[in-house]
Amino acid sequence: MHHSEKKSMLCPNCRKLINQDEAFCPYCGISRPGARWKRISPARLIRNPYDIITILIYANVAIYIFSLLLSRSSLGLSANPLTFLSPSNNSLFVLGATGTIPIERFHWWWTLLSASYLHGGILHIVFNMLALKQIGPFIVREYGLSRFFSIYTLTGVAGFYISYLAGIPFTIGASASICGLIGATLYYGKSRGDLYGHMIYKQVMGWVIGIAIFGFLIPGINNWGHGGGIVAGILLGLILGYSDRKPEQHFHRVLATLCFLFTALVLLWAILQSTYYSFFAISH
Repeated sequence: MHHSEKKSMLCPNCRKLINQDEAFCPYCGISRPGARWKRISPARLIRNPYDIITILIYANVAIYIFSLLLSRSSLGLSANPLTFLSPSNNSLFVLGATGTIPIERFHWWWTLLSASYLHGGILHIVFNMLALKQIGPFIVREYGLSRFFSIYTLTGVAGFYISYLAGIPFTIGASASICGLIGATLYYGKSRGDLYGHMIYKQVMGWVIGIAIFGFLIPGINNWGHGGGIVAGILLGLILGYSDRKPEQHFHRVLATLCFLFTALVLLWAILQSTYYSFFAISH
């Protein structure tokens, strides 16, 4: 007499232990939880959700170092701390800086995504990565890993698209995405509404005011990108929801996976293109 061997697995949606052959998850109701394509997600490769912050910081630092290597003789080594160790505009351009010049002249719409991973100097990347390290863990905790990465990616694209519509010719930096996280935090605090939510909202509004003042005092700041990122973060917070009100769903995982794949492909293309233009095209 043969007994069919049942295999257990964690539901890809609610992470509860279930039978792999279930037609529906008995806990969250997702259909065919054992389907292979539903178990494929970059989030499953990360044991600790907060590791995504470290991965993003490493990715930004690696691409910044690569942009310095591409710059070679035209590397910025001025005594001005705002421009010290700044990659050349040519290097940033071929690596995927965005704005009206790359989009209107060359139709490089993919730069709306790649520009979030480029920085114009040592202080630029240090300030942005410190801000990411400060605000990122809150969003991971309250929205979950998948929604965090979707918000980070899509608000960066939205912020740069708004700045493109405003006529900004050439722009880079993670600050549009970071402002998106700030916008999602604003929505969380206002929506939650209790003492904790009010405290969060009040604290983050202080950041928004500080960003606005900084943006108007320092020349060259992309205020359209910052503002667009904040508004997009508020809207995505509303649409995607946060964990207290809406548990992470399969849609959130799919969206995050698509954001991850597009980001990986765009950054790979940017690295290959910049390598070709900087090292091979010039010599020919």
